[in-house]
Amino acid sequence: MALGRPSTVVYPGTFDPVTNGHIDLVGRACKLFDRVVIAVAASPRKKPLFSLEERVALCEQVLAKFPNIEVCGFDGLLAQVVKENSACGVVRGIRAVSDFEYEFQLANMNRALEPEMESLFLTPSEHLSFISSSLVKEIASLDGDVYKFVAPEVEQALKIKFK
Repeated sequence: MALGRPSTVVYPGTFDPVTNGHIDLVGRACKLFDRVVIAVAASPRKKPLFSLEERVALCEQVLAKFPNIEVCGFDGLLAQVVKENSACGVVRGIRAVSDFEYEFQLANMNRALEPEMESLFLTPSEHLSFISSSLVKEIASLDGDVYKFVAPEVEQALKIKFK
């Protein structure tokens, strides 16, 4: 959004499932950029609980309140998604120092693939910094209450998955 120029950024992730931490970061990115593309990665090696189509649909539902977002699924290189969307780069969330080393490595690899691609790191609100999709799934799988960590649509989808 520098000097009034339109700007697009991609927020990639597996979003398995999308959490309140993700929603917080989308809100922050939407204030900084004219267009935020939520790129849901297929990530078959991670063996996601939800299919790519289900994750895209959940993201569309819970992020609908943000007028400047688009949600898409992808199965390929992130650098290609950035290029296809004429984005300046990617937004990545950093919850803790331990996230930074991995994200730093990814940023450098992405820049090697696409030299014009920037990586921007945002931190979630303090009260959301401990939330991860993995922990949410584990709690839900043990019939725990996850309403504090995810949107109601996601909570319902988790209950259905773990019935």
